Amino acid sequence: MAIQFQYNKTSLQTLEKNLKMRVRALPTIKNKESALRMEVKRAKDDIKKLESEIEQRIAAYDKMLALWGEFDTSLLQVEDVKMSIKKIAGVRIPVLDEVLYKTKPFSLFNSPKWYADGLTQLKELAQVGIEQEFYANKLRLLEFARKKTTQKVNLFEKVQIPGYQEAIIKIKRFMEDEENLSKSSQKIVKSRQQKLKEVEL
Repeated sequence: MAIQFQYNKTSLQTLEKNLKMRVRALPTIKNKESALRMEVKRAKDDIKKLESEIEQRIAAYDKMLALWGEFDTSLLQVEDVKMSIKKIAGVRIPVLDEVLYKTKPFSLFNSPKWYADGLTQLKELAQVGIEQEFYANKLRLLEFARKKTTQKVNLFEKVQIPGYQEAIIKIKRFMEDEENLSKSSQKIVKSRQQKLKEVEL
């Protein structure tokens, strides 16, 4: 990306101002990037833990597979998922507050004894599954923000800051050359005027 500029003092001041702003902002953006990297790593670790927990719970349920055939899955439904928003390194992330379940009434006398335990286990499994989905969504949002921040850091470091520095150097050299030419032409004019005065005398 070539920085567009004109060879004058106003353009020089604008470029210096823009360069100063980017140099000042770069450490903040780098800190944001590293914070997002840490949060992405933490979210990945949380997802792995939840995946292993789901696998363990499903493995435990496989032992009771014959009993689950009798279980009425319509007894338990997710009624509502309450969430809030939390800012992590300037990125708005949904946070799971609470999952509300709706349990249909059932007769403890007409259904097997393990139904109540089955409902509890099903709630726990659903809770872990919903948490995993929230962490996966959190990971997507954080990775997107980290990617954008990394692009901005690279833009500042590798393109804009060097581009502004180069443009400033070009303008300064041009202005120095103009000043030297002006001084030289003034000396030439002055020496000609002196020669004319000497000739007249």
